[in-house]
Amino acid sequence: MSSRSTISPAEAADHLAIRELINAYAHCADRRDAKGQLALFTPDTHFVVYMDATSSVPTQDLHGRDALVPVFDNLNTYATTTHFNGQSTIALDGEGRGTGESYCLAHHLSFDDAGQRTLMIASIRYIDEFVKLDGEWFFAERRLMVDWTETRSSTP
Repeated sequence: MSSRSTISPAEAADHLAIRELINAYAHCADRRDAKGQLALFTPDTHFVVYMDATSSVPTQDLHGRDALVPVFDNLNTYATTTHFNGQSTIALDGEGRGTGESYCLAHHLSFDDAGQRTLMIASIRYIDEFVKLDGEWFFAERRLMVDWTETRSSTP
């Protein structure tokens, strides 16, 4: 394992703020707070979804904050969701921009018309570009990469 060089307090604060941005995205998703989720993105954001991370062709390629509304509304098709954020890497350029990759296990619980519970678990990664505007970090670009999914019946 390679050793990490020392970072300045300002860089550590930026890393923490970006990690909080990543966590806020998951929190807003699980609370169905679409307005809060949208506020985490730049107005001219780019959001790309790859339902198959091995494909070079995206499932969705969205431009601008308003284009994200249907993506976030889709979460309402589930009774509940729980996103567990895992490890992340963040690199800053020192000029108010950064990149990162973060892992997440997303649990989606739904009920059919007969009341049968189904649990879909998705192993996803986000490949991000961040920008700092007026002292706050935002997603400038977010690529959602679905590595695998599993769907099974679930008992209460």
